[in-house]
Amino acid sequence: MPGDRFDPPEDVEVRVPAGPRAVITMRTVAADLAARAEFTLDAVADLRMAVDEACSSLITLARPDTRLTCTFNVHEEHITVTASVLTTGAERLDTDSFGWRVLTTLASDVRMLSATPGQDGDPFRLALRLSVERLGTPLS
Repeated sequence: MPGDRFDPPEDVEVRVPAGPRAVITMRTVAADLAARAEFTLDAVADLRMAVDEACSSLITLARPDTRLTCTFNVHEEHITVTASVLTTGAERLDTDSFGWRVLTTLASDVRMLSATPGQDGDPFRLALRLSVERLGTPLS
């Protein structure tokens, strides 16, 4: 039937100042995209909480006056989110922390990515990439 084909929204990138309000924006965008892609209520909740934890963790390491950037890639069976900030140095998240455990429980794949500056004086970039799978029966 023509209307039964999955037609994901286009990839979305959102950039906001890296502060506490950014977390609210990013988790709302994540939940909306997952719901529109007909993910289950559990998958929407998992994605929302994972994005909340990832963004909260990153903004604590962000250099002043920088932006939090999130790219949302919607696929038929999962949504991948890459969240990143500029940092003052070669920052890393503690992979033994409670927050990291939350992320790895909610998401099927979590990776920490970092980019070192190309030249002296350029900022470092720290990113988290996570994927949340579609679960069970989609929302109706």
